Order: sequence, then C-alpha cells, then structure tokens
Amino acid sequence: MTTTAELGVVTTKVPARLDRLPWSRFHWRIVIGLGTVWILDGLEVTIVGAVAARMTEPGSGINLTSADIGTAAAIYVAGACAGALLFGRLTDRYGRKKLFMLTLVIYILATVATAFAHDAWYLYLARFITGMGIGGEYAAINSAIDELIPARNRGQVDLAINGSYWVGAALGSLVAVLLLNESLLAADLGWRLAFGLGGILGLGIMLVRRHVPESPRWLFIHGHEDEAERIVDRIEAEVRQETGRELTEPGEAVTVRQRDVIPFREIAGVALRRYPRRAVLGLALFVGQAFLYNAIVFDLGTILNGFFDIGSGSIPYFLALFAIANFLGPLLLGRLFDTVGRKPMIAGTYFGSAVVAAVLAVLLVNGSLTTWPFFLLVSLTFFVASAGASSAYLTVSEVFPMETRALSISLFFAIGTAVGGITGPLLFGHLIHSGDADLVAIGFLVGAAAMALGGAGRGLLRCPGRTTVPGEHRPAAHR
Repeated sequence: MTTTAELGVVTTKVPARLDRLPWSRFHWRIVIGLGTVWILDGLEVTIVGAVAARMTEPGSGINLTSADIGTAAAIYVAGACAGALLFGRLTDRYGRKKLFMLTLVIYILATVATAFAHDAWYLYLARFITGMGIGGEYAAINSAIDELIPARNRGQVDLAINGSYWVGAALGSLVAVLLLNESLLAADLGWRLAFGLGGILGLGIMLVRRHVPESPRWLFIHGHEDEAERIVDRIEAEVRQETGRELTEPGEAVTVRQRDVIPFREIAGVALRRYPRRAVLGLALFVGQAFLYNAIVFDLGTILNGFFDIGSGSIPYFLALFAIANFLGPLLLGRLFDTVGRKPMIAGTYFGSAVVAAVLAVLLVNGSLTTWPFFLLVSLTFFVASAGASSAYLTVSEVFPMETRALSISLFFAIGTAVGGITGPLLFGHLIHSGDADLVAIGFLVGAAAMALGGAGRGLLRCPGRTTVPGEHRPAAHR
C-alpha cells in the first residue's frame, strides 16, 4: 500500500506510478475519449464560419447580418466562459468523470437545438448554452488529460489534443461544402443539418468516454485514496498484460493536504499573492490567443465573402485548408515544447504569429492583397499561433499546484477568454460590416498586439524548459 493519510494530509506515489507507465492502449483511450472534445469545438466554430455567409442571405430561413454573426460568436464565447466557471467548480467538487459526461450532454442538446433557430434571439440563446457545454468541457477535460498522461509525454500530447480542434474544423468545412450545395439541399436546410452533425459526433464520443476512469489524482486529493490506488492497480495490470513485462519502480512520493473544495476567490487570492508572475503569464496567454482566434475564425468566412467576393458555397474549401494549417502547427511544433522547452517555444509562437499578422495588416491597408496571398498569410499566422494557443492550457495546468488544477484552468480560461474572446468577434464583426478594409486591418493589428503581449508574458516563467508539474514534486501549496 503506497498511501497513508494522517489528519487530512496524504502521502502517495500515485502520480509517480502513473508517470512511469509506458505508452499503451490505456493512454490512447484517454486521448480518444477525452481529447475528441476539441474536434467538437472546432466543428462548432468552423460550421458557424462556413455557414455564416449563407445565414445572411435571403432564403436562409433566418434574417441575420454580418454584425449578428459576430454577436452570436461573442455570445458563444461568453457561454464558454460562464460554463468554465460553473462546471469548473463542479468538476473540482464532484470529480472529472461526472462532469465531462454532463457537459457533453449539454453540448449535444444545445447544438441540436441550434439547428432549429428561426430568429437572432433564439440563435443567441442556443449558442450561449452550447458554449456553456464546451466551456465546462475545457475545465474537466484539460485537467483529466494532464492527470492521466505521463509527464514526459504531456507537452506533445496536450498540444496535439488541443490541435485536434482543427480536425473538427476541417471536417466541418468539408461537410459544409455538401450541406451548402443548393442543388442537393434547400438554402434554409443545409446550414441547419450542419449544426445537427455536432450532436451526432457527440453521441459517438460519449460511448467511448464511458470507459475513461476517474482521475486518481482527484480521488486521493478528495479523500478517496483507496479508490485511487485500486484504479492505478487496474491500469498497471492492463499495461503489464499488454507489454508482457514488469514496470519500473515508481519515483518519489508526494504529500498533499486533502480537502473538499476551494472557492474561486481563494484560487484568485493565492494566484495573485503567491504566484503573481504565473497569474499574469496565464492571463496574457489566454487573452492573446482568445482575441486572435475567436475574432478571425468566426469571421474568416464573412471576410472572404465581403472583401474577396468568395461565394458562400466555396468558403468551406478555404476553411478546410485553413484548418489543416492550424492542425499541422501543434502537430509539428508540439514536440519542441518538451525538448526545446516551454519558455522559448511560447515566446516563439506568440511573437511569430504577431509578426505575420502585422505584415498582413500592412499589406491589407496598401490594397496589395488578392485572395490567395491574403489566405496564405492568414494560414501562416495561425500555423504558428495554433501551437502557442494550445500551450496556454498546458502552461496554466503545469505552473499551478496539482490540487488547484481544474479550478486554475477554468478561472484563467474564463477571465482571459472573456476579455479577448468576446471583444474579438464583436470588434471584427462590426469592422467587417463597415465594408472598410482599412478598419479590418486595424483589427488584425490589435490581434497582433494581443499575441505579442502573450509572448512578452513568457518572461515571467522562471523555469524555462520545465517538463514536469511543479505541484507534483513538493508538498502542497496550501500547507
């Protein structure tokens, strides 16, 4: 028995036992069962971008303007922020597994309800609830993944999983090509079926997710150390059977103070008092990526339609290529976060994307961009930015103690995304609606500045190249 409890303090080797496991079918099950939520989010966001132009056309069955599309995007992000706070707290109290099943159900119901939108207010309400489901998923899923994946693989896996958002984006774009084809489906039907597709995928993910165990780390922190041991015993037995060899001895034990729940005000207070550098870094990363991503991804379709005369039926092709570029970013650059180190890679991806976005803005003002040069520059910006955006979740998860992981992710996601993710789509939606390319260029410059601030914040991370979790190799932060 590797766990002993005394007066609410537990010493355990559960983290070390999980971290020394070789990669196995169990880890693939975690990746497929939990990581696929980003496919759903990518599908949601890209479907809106792909069908946005159609939803503003006569005969679509819903009367919207490009500004309304931006507003709907901002409301979706606001729902994600609210969901992260609400379900992040519940995730910490009731466990990862209960909540990542509940939030998936909420997402499925709300995205199917979106398909029946008939007016702007209904669309806004459905998008808000869909966002709540996705925001709740962020807190439950990111913490569960980081607690079940070995530390040596965590950077690459975390970025690849977050990058799978773009698999959903590509899927949504390609399917939208068929759904927006008026020779196959009526103009007021195709975009509705696009939203229904998200519900079907969600049901498939739920079937896989049933087999994902509760996080042993959450269990021993919340006084269920015996159950945590039993789960790890089963995982180790499965890995031994698969590999046919004995496991190496686990590393050192950790000591943490068991507790029931920590209020958000305490998390915020501890972050500001004890970890002010980490708090500023987390906010800078989330604000930067949230502004740039939500502003451009939600509105790229309307930019192509309004400024480059790309028909609504052709926009999904561009968005599919855009999604591929974004997926390749974390896939190709992710390993460097584990080898080169977090600090230089955060700086490189955030500053690099800021530079390309600024160049794009200047060329847009000069009027020298045609469709493909514009699109290639946007794709290059996000090829670099996508790895940086994914690292925001990884960084907050690693630089705060294990006991506060889910709450820290949800708190920083909610605040950073509320600041950047709501203002971005609102701003771009109205800039695009103005029809003035110079104003849209200003939006790109603001996005570049937001990413540059995130890159500058990386200087606050004192441990360059850290590949382990600070809170897992020392006594608990609240002791």
